[in-house]
Order: sequence, then structure tokens, then C-alpha cells
Amino acid sequence: MYRIPFERVNWTTSIFLIATALISVTAVPYFIWKCGIDGFQIGLFFFYIIATMSSITVGYHRLFSHLSFKAAWPVRLFTLVFGACAFENACLDWASDHRRHHKHVDHDGDPYDISKGFMWAHIGWLMFKLNPEPPMDNVADLRKDKLVMWQYRWVHLIGFVAGILVPMGLGWWWNAAHGMNPWIGMLGGFLIPGVARIVVAQHCTFFINSLCHTIGRQPYSSSHSARDSAIMAFLTFGEGYHNYHHEFQHDYRNGVKPWQWDPSKWSIWLLSKVGLTWDLRRVPDGKILLAEMREARKHAEKQLAALEHSAPGLAQRATVAVSDLMEKLTASYHEVEQAVAGKVDLSRRTLRDWQRQTQETVQEISRVLQQVAAQGMSAPSAG
Repeated sequence: MYRIPFERVNWTTSIFLIATALISVTAVPYFIWKCGIDGFQIGLFFFYIIATMSSITVGYHRLFSHLSFKAAWPVRLFTLVFGACAFENACLDWASDHRRHHKHVDHDGDPYDISKGFMWAHIGWLMFKLNPEPPMDNVADLRKDKLVMWQYRWVHLIGFVAGILVPMGLGWWWNAAHGMNPWIGMLGGFLIPGVARIVVAQHCTFFINSLCHTIGRQPYSSSHSARDSAIMAFLTFGEGYHNYHHEFQHDYRNGVKPWQWDPSKWSIWLLSKVGLTWDLRRVPDGKILLAEMREARKHAEKQLAALEHSAPGLAQRATVAVSDLMEKLTASYHEVEQAVAGKVDLSRRTLRDWQRQTQETVQEISRVLQQVAAQGMSAPSAG
């Protein structure tokens, strides 16, 4: 039961992941303790973490995997070069796995299926060969892209040169130019904007596959395991709004609300203003509201069902108590549904009013159900 299937171990990937992690938790702190760290190394680390992670989110994910917008060659080239620096494989492989994940989420066809366990979804699927290995038959469109195929052929060399050698060379140059030991600068470039940055970027990405399918809210759909996490959105340039993304995967936005942290969305939008991106795909606001209302109804019905299971008598009283509210929620849902079906252009004010009304109704339903349950629990002691 606990035997490691060594015949399925992906030794190259496993050694790389384990070695870089060990270096990050041992050699990096030791280097900082013995040699210190200067502003240049810190700046280089943050430049690389931003370039690398935005290339994964904007490029690998939203542009190439989901085709949620189109981009000019400088944007595509930048994201392919710095995406390679993440050492998360070639864009072609990444997109194939990710498209399969969306198609088969929470089932066997999902490469990082969360139902196989947190660690499998996080890193296990990379360390052990999938059995059987899925064919890359879902990226025919990307095979026609010359830049994607160029990166596919040279991804490891690109990643090594741009993601390891360049930071080492810059560290050498900076120290030499400022009268410091250039070898220390080169080693710092290897350890901090090189190895440590790779580990941080990779595990932030991996947490979307694991943590964002385990912990968080499901405001748009509970039919799959994907969840929204504002914390993970902050750490992954907006990718943490995963419940929305799984419900509306072709939207170029993940943080769809104006206040939600999604630098990738803002970058794509800003690039569109200078002609470097175009055809930005957006889900109509009415459809988004409809999903929220549908999930709110489902949540209220689940609360009633749970009460009926635990206390049938209380459930009957609760149903009577919230019947008007449930009818109101259902009526609002059908109004929005008809408007969306009829392609009626709903104003933002109308949508906000409906959204506020839905939230207030759901909160009132929850309050009434809790009140009825509390009264039922206190009834025996009162007698």
C-alpha cells in the first residue's frame, strides 16, 4: 500500500524539484547569512518573479491555453522566453495538460485530479509518470504557431540561459562594477533570482492546482472542486479566483470584480490600449450574475435539505418561514435568465441592484434558518 512505484518515477523532474527546493531552504539562507544581500539582488529577484509568473498567467495560461485574447509577437515571445524560465515545461505541454484538466476536472482524465489527494494535485503528478501517458492531441492549433514550436524545441536551453546564466552574469557584472567580489555576485545571481525564484514561482503555480481545489469560496458553481482564494490571487497575479475561472474559462479575466486583485487582467487590458493585444474575450455580466444567483439558490436549498435530514419537524417550519424569500429569489433568477436569453442589454446599475438583492435574500434565508434551528434546539430545555 505504501510502496513507491519506482517504475513510474519521473527521475529528471523529481531530482530537479527536490534539488532546487533543498538549495532554497539550505544554501540560500546560508549565503545570505555569510555574504549578505544587496538591493540589486533583491531587485533582480522581483524582476524575475514578476516576469516569470506573468508569463505563466498571461502567456501560458490565458493566451495559449484558453485563447482568451490575441497578442502581437513581442508579447508572445516575451511570455514564451520568461515562461521557459519557470521550468514548468514547454508551453505546448503545459497547455495540453491544462486543457485536459478543464475537460476532465475532478475525474481520471484530469492530470492533476484533486480527488487523488492534495499532494498529487500539487506535485505528485509531475514526479510520477501518468499511467497511461495522455496523448498531446488537443493542441493542434498551437502546433501551427512558429514561436510556440521554437520554444518547444529549445525550452530547456532558453530557461537555462535566460533564467540561470543571465542572472549569474548580471550578478558578476554588478559586483565587479562596484568594487565587490564578482564571484559572490555570480553565486548570488544563481541562488536568489535563479534557484529561489524558480521554487517560489513553481509552488505558487502548483498551489492553484492543489489549494484552489481544496480551500475557498464557490460563488459561481459547486459542481466542481475549484475555489476562489483572494490570498492565492495575490500570490499568483490574479489566478486565485479559480471558481470563476473554471465556470468561465475563456474570459481573459479571473478577478472579474473591479476590486479583485488581478494584475494579469490589467496587463492584458493595458496592452490592448497600445495595440499589442486584441479580441479580449469577456463573459457578459448578465451570465455571471445568473451563475451567482443559481449557486445562491442551490446553497439555500442545501441548507433546507441539511435541516430536513437532521430535524424533519424543524425543516417543515423552516420551509414555511422562508417560502416567500425562496419565491422572491426564484422570481429574480427567472427575470435575469429571460433578460440574458433575450440578449437584453442590462445596465450596470440594474445588475448591481439584482446582485445586492440576491445577497440580501440569501443572507435573510440563512438568518431565518439559523433562527428556526436555534429555537428548535432550545425547545426541550424550555419545557
